Amino acid sequence: MYSKDGNDYFVVDAHIALWDARPENQLNVQGKQFIDCFYDYHRNLSPESEVWGYEEYLYQGGERLMRDVFADGIVDHAIFQPARLGEFYRNGFGQTEEAFALAQAHPDKLTYNHYWDPRDGEAGLDKLRENAERMHLKGVKLYTADWHGDSRGWKLHDPMAYKYFEACRELGIRNIHIHKGPTIRPLDRDAFDVADVDHVATDFTDLNFIVEHVGLPRLEDFCWIATQEPNVYGGLAVAIPFIHTRPRYFAQIMGELLYWIGEDRILFSSDYALWTPKWLVEKFVDFQIPEDMTEYAPISTDQKRKVLGLNAAELYDIPVPENLRVAEADATDTGPRDPDAADKNLAMA
Repeated sequence: MYSKDGNDYFVVDAHIALWDARPENQLNVQGKQFIDCFYDYHRNLSPESEVWGYEEYLYQGGERLMRDVFADGIVDHAIFQPARLGEFYRNGFGQTEEAFALAQAHPDKLTYNHYWDPRDGEAGLDKLRENAERMHLKGVKLYTADWHGDSRGWKLHDPMAYKYFEACRELGIRNIHIHKGPTIRPLDRDAFDVADVDHVATDFTDLNFIVEHVGLPRLEDFCWIATQEPNVYGGLAVAIPFIHTRPRYFAQIMGELLYWIGEDRILFSSDYALWTPKWLVEKFVDFQIPEDMTEYAPISTDQKRKVLGLNAAELYDIPVPENLRVAEADATDTGPRDPDAADKNLAMA
């Protein structure tokens, strides 16, 4: 629990990873390009005091993750969102088994999400069913720009992808996290376009689609889609570090999100180890829309509580102490956990 000025916050970091980008795991030059791009994001958007050395950035390990996220990071619960990137790394980028073991060892602090790729075909569907049972999955992370043989991306509305969504529905995997944001070298920018979110959100109203990075640089497209589709959420990974380097830009991002989709569908994410959560939480709690940006309303303490943890806790059934809840949270819920709510909210929009 984080406390500031007499206010307490239950913090859920909805997007963390445990990765291995060391040279011995890099399969080719693309593996180095990818982690170098990550490091550039980290170095250029972080306060100087929070910048890591390049070598320590390549791999952290579970012990350091627990220290950075929980002991020093003031997070109450965190959710793994791994990326495979099997064409770039010998053992994959996200260290899935290591992360899963860590979540098993700390179930009160960690939730493990896995991934799938429709280009794995029927064999991948079998693997998804196996992983869902073994890992007790509540969510998955999709990377539509990932390379796969000669393919350099896929769409959420591809016919085979729909078979995987149907399997998620059957298996009780309700939370679908999708990287739809800034490109990462050498991946293709257009493979992260948000347009296909509209299709699947309409066709699978009983699933929650969490658009990581809120679609940046396509924020406007994301907002229009999420306004229409009440089962679409926005994850602040990569967006929130702009609170330091470009605070007015971050104010615009938050102002637009709150105006279009409201406080109940925005999720805090550090994207660890791109950034550590402590300084992001502290800056967000202190943050306010500049007074001259009059097109946006001020951000209230209760809105910050929801964004920092309560929204993600509701999606993942994470217990929240009674004194840390927001009284009106149930009354303002608009997600597809109540499938009939979708039609009501569309009418309101």
